[in-house]
Amino acid sequence: MQVILGVIFHFIGGFASGSFYMPYKKVRQWKWESYWIVGGLFSWLIVPPIAAALTVPGFWDIITSTPQSVIRYTLLFGVLWGFGGLTYGLGVRYLGMSLGNSVVLGFCSAFGALVPSFYYNFNPTPGKTSFNDLLHNGWGQIVLAGVILCLIGIYLCGKAGMMKEKELSDEVKKKTVSEFNLGKGLAVAIFSGIMSACFNFGIEAGKPMAEAAVQQGMNPLYQNNVTYVVLLWGGLATNFIWCMILNARNGSFKNYTDSTTPLSKNYLLSATAGTLWFLQFFFYGMGESKLGNGASSWILHMAFIILIANGWGIVLKEWSAVSSRTKATFTIGIIVILLSVLLVGYGNSLKIG
Repeated sequence: MQVILGVIFHFIGGFASGSFYMPYKKVRQWKWESYWIVGGLFSWLIVPPIAAALTVPGFWDIITSTPQSVIRYTLLFGVLWGFGGLTYGLGVRYLGMSLGNSVVLGFCSAFGALVPSFYYNFNPTPGKTSFNDLLHNGWGQIVLAGVILCLIGIYLCGKAGMMKEKELSDEVKKKTVSEFNLGKGLAVAIFSGIMSACFNFGIEAGKPMAEAAVQQGMNPLYQNNVTYVVLLWGGLATNFIWCMILNARNGSFKNYTDSTTPLSKNYLLSATAGTLWFLQFFFYGMGESKLGNGASSWILHMAFIILIANGWGIVLKEWSAVSSRTKATFTIGIIVILLSVLLVGYGNSLKIG
């Protein structure tokens, strides 16, 4: 029953993450950086402490009593993840919901499974998996095989994107993805996927805060909510600085007060998108507490996001005008990514089994 609940929580979180960009598509007459940072303030600054206060009373005392080294590492990986979160939005902006999410999350799945192991290779920690452990154990080799399979799936999705680029006129491409740009989109999506994996390690780095919450009698279901408060400060810093630079460069500071735009609607849509984004990790933390394995939870979370995001891609008809061969290539790529995700999860399950 605990495993079933964990899967359900991960599905809800995956649905929130795979859907969060949809409200942004309804924002009108604002530059990307304006609605992105308004939503981000809700994602990373406003909603996390509210969630923590409701589920982990006294969370601030836990943070202030946590060793500074834990806070620094959690913040550091939050900052690194921030680059991934920032470019994630750009990847979806230039590639669309289907291709953008598939490339970003494919890389995120692969590197999310590997980043912690590289760290523990140089900083051995009891109970933690190093890259050497992956290389020299049967379960670890399955995980690595899954990562390689994931990269093959990403290649197929990228190839489908190139086929789409050749087949469709600029006019048709703009109808489904208004700012479609394959080269720029793939570059930022690959970078985003690699850097976004740092969120997984940020959760691991902040585990002492989650464990302190449980030791104080808090519901283990919500233990990660205190970690998110610190981790997301790092992500906010990265995104806020870049969006302010873009506001200054593009003269878009006026967006926040321009009464000729649908101000109230734009703020509401951005706030909704930001809140949806945070809910993915609210439910991720609940799912992880039930499954009891960070790497497997991360992989399952990514799988559900890929499925939901591609569902929205179908709704938005992002692939409706391409050839059957291109559709088949993309579909095979998605299937390969999902199989790789399951393979990594299976390998991790063998470790704890």
